[in-house]
Order: sequence, then C-alpha cells, then structure tokens
Amino acid sequence: MGAQIAALAAGAGLPVLLLDLTREAAVEGLARAKRLKPDPAFSADVWSRITPGSFTSDLAAAGRCDWIIEAIIEDAAAKRALLAGVDAARRPETLVTTNTSALAVAGLAEGRSDSFRQHWAGTHFFNPPRYLPLVELVPGPETSPAVMERLAGALDLQLGKSVVVTRDTPGFIGNHLALFATSRILAEVEAGHVSIEEADALTGPLLGRPKSATFRTLDLAGLDIVAHVMGDLATRLPDAHARHALAPPDFLTRMVGAGARGEKAGRGFYQRVRQPDGRSRVDVVDLASLTYRAAASARSLGLDGIQALPDAADRLRALFADTGRAGAFTRATLAPTLVYAARVAGAMADSIDDIDRVMGWGFGWDLGPFEALDAIGARAVWDAAVTADASLTAPGPPPLIASLLTDATTRLRTTPLPPAAPDLQILRTARGAHATVASMPGASLIDLGDGVLAVEFHSKMNTLGADAVAMIERGVAEAEAGFQALIIGNEGPHFSAGADLTLVLGAAERKDWLDIDRMIRALQGATMRVRAARVPVIAAPFGLTLGGGTEITLHAHRAQAAVESYMGLVETGVGLIPAGGGTKEMLLRALARAGADDPMPHIQRAFETIAFGSVSGSALDALRLGLLDATDRISMNRERLLHDAKAFALGLARGYTAPPQRTAIPVGGDTVYAPLALGVHLAWRAGRISDHDAVIGRALAEVMAGGRAPHATTVTESHLLDLEREAFLRLVSTPLTQARIRHTLSTGKPLRN
Repeated sequence: MGAQIAALAAGAGLPVLLLDLTREAAVEGLARAKRLKPDPAFSADVWSRITPGSFTSDLAAAGRCDWIIEAIIEDAAAKRALLAGVDAARRPETLVTTNTSALAVAGLAEGRSDSFRQHWAGTHFFNPPRYLPLVELVPGPETSPAVMERLAGALDLQLGKSVVVTRDTPGFIGNHLALFATSRILAEVEAGHVSIEEADALTGPLLGRPKSATFRTLDLAGLDIVAHVMGDLATRLPDAHARHALAPPDFLTRMVGAGARGEKAGRGFYQRVRQPDGRSRVDVVDLASLTYRAAASARSLGLDGIQALPDAADRLRALFADTGRAGAFTRATLAPTLVYAARVAGAMADSIDDIDRVMGWGFGWDLGPFEALDAIGARAVWDAAVTADASLTAPGPPPLIASLLTDATTRLRTTPLPPAAPDLQILRTARGAHATVASMPGASLIDLGDGVLAVEFHSKMNTLGADAVAMIERGVAEAEAGFQALIIGNEGPHFSAGADLTLVLGAAERKDWLDIDRMIRALQGATMRVRAARVPVIAAPFGLTLGGGTEITLHAHRAQAAVESYMGLVETGVGLIPAGGGTKEMLLRALARAGADDPMPHIQRAFETIAFGSVSGSALDALRLGLLDATDRISMNRERLLHDAKAFALGLARGYTAPPQRTAIPVGGDTVYAPLALGVHLAWRAGRISDHDAVIGRALAEVMAGGRAPHATTVTESHLLDLEREAFLRLVSTPLTQARIRHTLSTGKPLRN
C-alpha cells in the first residue's frame, strides 16, 4: 500500500522517498507494486520519481520532506515506535499522517511532541489508491485547523482525492458501515437463506454496487484482513449489538485457518479452476466442508424484471418490495444496515451527506445509506428492520428515522446529494439551476455561467449519434453568438465510447451507403466546426474516450483531461479507420512533432497507434501516444474537471483568435505509403495479422500518405477528410468488417477475422 501511495504522489509530479525496514525491502515493495493489476502508476516514468530507502539510514532525509505518510502494518506498537523516530527527524512544519484503516489516530500520537500532534492526522487511502477516490481525513484532538486545511488541499488539488473529514471512531465511517452491512449478508448466507452466488447477484450492480458484490470483494480484500478488522471492531465499538454482529463468523475463521485467504492465496469464497480443455471454471466454497463446487446460477431468484430497471433507486425499491427470497434477503440485510447507520451517524461524521459520500467514493455504492433510506421510505425500512432484528430496534427508532415515521412522504433531503463543494460537479449544479439552453435525447447545452457554455452528452455510454453531433454544431454557433468559450464535457462514468455503431451497422446491412456517407460527413463537419470556432473550445475527456470521443478531443483548441482518461482511436478493432478527422489529426500532429526533421518515424508511430487501436492507460499515457498535446492540461481530481476546464477556457478567451485554415499540408504519397504498406505486408507474412487486418492497414496507410501520389506533394485538409471517408465506406461495405461490428455490439469484444 505504501508503494501504491508513493506511485500516486509521483504520478502527480511530486518527488517521493519510500522507506521500509531496509532499502532492499523498499525496492522489493516497488517491484511488487509494478506487477499489480490494475497498474498503480499513471505511466512508466512515474517510478523514476520514487527513491527507495530504509528507516535506519534515511529517516533524517524523510524528516526534510513536506509530508510523511506512515503506511506500515496495522500494529499500534510498531506504528508508535516508528513515529517516535519520525518525531525526532521531522521539521517543525512537516505534516505527518497515518494510513491506518481502523486504529485510533489519537492513540498513535500519544507521547509525541506538541508540534507533532498539531501536524498529525489520519489519511485513510482506499485501496487501490490510484483508482478509488476516497480519503478519510481524521484529525487528532490537537490537530491545527490550518494543518487540516493544508492536508485537505494537498489531497484534493495535488493528489486528486475526494476528501471526507471523519471522527476518530473505530473503523472511521467506511469500514465501520461496510463491515456492518457485510456482517448481515454473512449471517443470511450462514443461515442458508441464500447461497454465496445468490448473495453476490443481489448485492452487486442490481443494488447499485460494484460487480464484485460481496464475496468477490472479500476475496480481493483478503479474508485474513477482513477477519482481523472485523475482530478489531468487535472489541472496540461501544455498541453491544454492533460488537456481536461484527464478530467474525466461525466459517470465516475456519477458512482463514485453512489458508483460503482470498485472491492472493488462489482461493477464498471463490476459486478459479483450469479445466482439461484449457478453459477456466469458477468454483465456490461449501461453508460446511470448505471444499469447492461449481458455481451455480442465481436465476431462481427471478431478477430479470428488476435488472431491466435503469435507475438504481427504482431497482432498490423493487427489490425491497419483492415477495420472494430476493426481497426477504434485501429486507433482512439492508434494513438493519440503514437503521444502524442512522443510529451511529452523529458519532462518525458531521453530516449524513459525508456518510453517503464515503460509501459512494470508497465502496462504489450508487446510493449511500441515507439516499437509500429516502428512496425506500423510512416507514418501510423501519418495519423491515423490526422484523429482521429485534435487538437492534428494541431501543426504538434513532432520531433521524423517528422524525420521518409520522409522514410517509417525508425525506431526509428535498434535493439529491449535493456536491461536496461549490467548485465540484459544476455541470450538475448548473443543470439543477435550470441553466439548460437546449436539449435533445442524446445531448444538451448547459450554461455554466461566467460566459461559458457546455455541450453535455447523455446517451448510453455517451455514444455519438445524430443528437450529439447536432448539439456540437449548435453549441459552437451559440458560443460564438453569446459566450466567451465552449466546453465539451460530461459528469457521467465516461466521456464517450465513440460513434453509435448500431446506426452504422444497420445502414450497412441495408446497403444504404448514402446514409453512412451522411453520418461521416456530419461527424467531420462537427469536428471541423470545433476546430474553426471563433471562441476557444475545450474538450474535457475522462474515463473511456474512444473513437469519435478522441476525435472531438483532437480537434478542440485545448483539452483539460482527467488523469484517468483512457483515450484511443479504436476503429480498426471493428474493421474500420477513424473517419471523423482523427486519422487526419494524427498525421498533422506527427508532422508538427517532426518539424524540420524526417517525418517518417513520427508518421510511423501515429500509424501504429491507430492500427493497433492503442488505448492510453491514463492522460499521461495519452501524451506519450500523441492523443494529448503538451499544451493540454490534466486534472487529478475528476470532480474538478469541468471547473478546471472552465477556468482554462476563460483564460484562453482573452485575446483568442481562431486557428488558420490548413491549406497546404505536406504529404509523402507513395514515399510514405510504401514503407507503411511494407510493414503491414511483413506482419501479414509473419502471421501476426489476418488478411482483413492487412486490408485495413493498407487503407489506413493510404490516408496517412495523403493518397497515392507518386511523390511528396501538398494537399488540403478537406482532401484528407475525403480520403478518410472513402476508406471508411470501402471497409464498411465488406462482410468481414460488418461481422466485426456485429460481434463487438453483441459481445463487447473485438473479432479478429
């Protein structure tokens, strides 16, 4: 965990000193971190900013750092011993925090100097720290308010974390509530009311939770760690009911004793078995014998109708009201959890909003406990909890729930969970303030204030259909007429998965080539309109930014990208080439990078990026691939992305002039086509690509050569767009490309035919 936090900080551009018992141990920790999947580093060069060292020889150097994060084993005595050395080595203004997930922050600082205690806090990073946004910030009893402000700012602005200040209680907010909820699920499985597979079917995406659900999550966390943290909470929590509920069940203790510690041990609640035919099968543990059997389906629960509901709150209400085993399980597990959260909320946090944010940011819950309570209704929750757990409800309803029981329509909130700060989720705030300028089913225009307009996509996966393309064109026109700048961005899970392939395939199957030509021309027109806009257009990519999403970004004046941006021109995977201007822009960027040098190596790299369908592992990696430019900017905190893009746009608006037309673009013709096509041929001869891959590669090479002129020449931008469009139409007319598109749409995976 220490190496992963080091990688996060180094990825933010900070030099990092990583200490362990010995320098060799620190080096080995880095080596293990480099092997982790998903990758804890934003790019390969991140590791060069981390210097390994040891507690014995390098603690004085650590003392000169601005911030020391202790992240050793969860043993209070070991932590206190190390912190004594840190206290002696640190400068008066050095911040010191602990990454403990459950130990008392105040207790770890006992005996330390006044300055240490004033600069001391808990910073509980959630694992993996690169990908989970939450950090629980826990002040000690003497922590200076100025120190808390420094820490919150560093976590948010530099490391990109979503910060919740929590009180110094056992398990803080996240682990306390998550493990209480887990204990209810374990009890239902132990009682035989549902199987492990059924419990996971009921506590994953159906409930608005991650697909790893309950038991796969426990395997990933490590059953030994889970049992240890549950046992610790069971001894330290003040509530007798919680202490009893959180005592690790007998089967969990037996599993850990038998070595079934989860993913790291190769077996836990699940185990993957290689079959004689080479395929793998997932087996599940039998809790009585601790042997494994093939995992079974959860179809008998009859969840199809509920799964079809698109909204998490609607699914939750339907599950809670279900008259079968699914409903009984949900009421028996969720209702006591929500009542317990209401009972302990005041001890853990300043507001119920913070509790909901912790469960969303740290555990991926679409609805936090109080959002869920509002969605179901307090009366239904309380009545179900009374039936499920008499000892929990015997003292009567906690004040938060009691205030709601007299009126079934009363809710804790009159509006959805608000953003944590005014400069976070600004698109959502503007939309809520009725700032919608125009709207269609697939996209809208939103006035962000201060003279900035935004194009927001809201189709499934933000695919680019006719609505999105039309709204980009209109957005540019509206921005030029009455705004200072335009942002293209969203606040969903992903920026855009690219063009809507269902429309392309449908037209191809009808042999309606004119319709496909119209679609391509419309996308090219929108991207070129973005490039030529008389006000700055800032693209704000994040998450999946594929195909047309990347093409829009390439044409924007600048990009403000979230660090977690997975960008790529992936059209070759479905038998096509980028035809919304993406191939053209990659060629032009290659020529710009070459300058007066030989452009061929740069063109070759751009060709390979497109031909291989390379997708960046982060925004930093997108810079390496040429999908972002050095003039673009990166936001560490995803929730600040549009705020940062807005500030960037306003800064560029002062004195902005539209870029000139590109009318004399130097291209190589056959002097570029020949080496690119030769590379394709050699790959085909070696058996690395199929016949159809070679057809696609030659079509791409022709565009990047600027056509098949016998020598170097100059062409216009519109000529390159024509080449893109012609290549796209040739390829989409082939049965093999249509088979690739059909396969991807039905399976989500590429077909190499």
